[in-house]
Amino acid sequence: MVSNKLIKKMEFMANFCSNCGERLNEKQDICLKCGVIIHKTSTSIIANPNAKSRIIAGILALFCGPLGIHNFYLGYHNKAGIQLGLMIFGIISFIINSFIINALSTTIPIAIIGFFIVLGVRIWTFIEAIMLFVGTIKIDGKGNELIN
Repeated sequence: MVSNKLIKKMEFMANFCSNCGERLNEKQDICLKCGVIIHKTSTSIIANPNAKSRIIAGILALFCGPLGIHNFYLGYHNKAGIQLGLMIFGIISFIINSFIINALSTTIPIAIIGFFIVLGVRIWTFIEAIMLFVGTIKIDGKGNELIN
């Protein structure tokens, strides 16, 4: 027997255009955005085609996390830009420190600062990967629900 909760979720999923992903009114027979005729049957369930996978986002966070690629994928462009910027700053600080040590024969702790910035971004993105796998992060940057 199908529960009421599952029926409600199925009805919610069926309220999207199969062509463009636009949210539809229950009474609509034609998508106002792309003009496709909506075929309403009791057995056809259409998931949101714009939905992103939280598993793919989690894998991106594990392997490419400090570059912010998982947040670009999910549509969180500001957060992704911050992660990418901090990572670039951390790497450049290592490079600058090596040139300064070679040129001036002095030790400046820029590399130490860069190391802790890179480590902090790596921990941040690892926590985000865990949150994606567990399901704590449920929506993308546009408000669409993440799928498995």
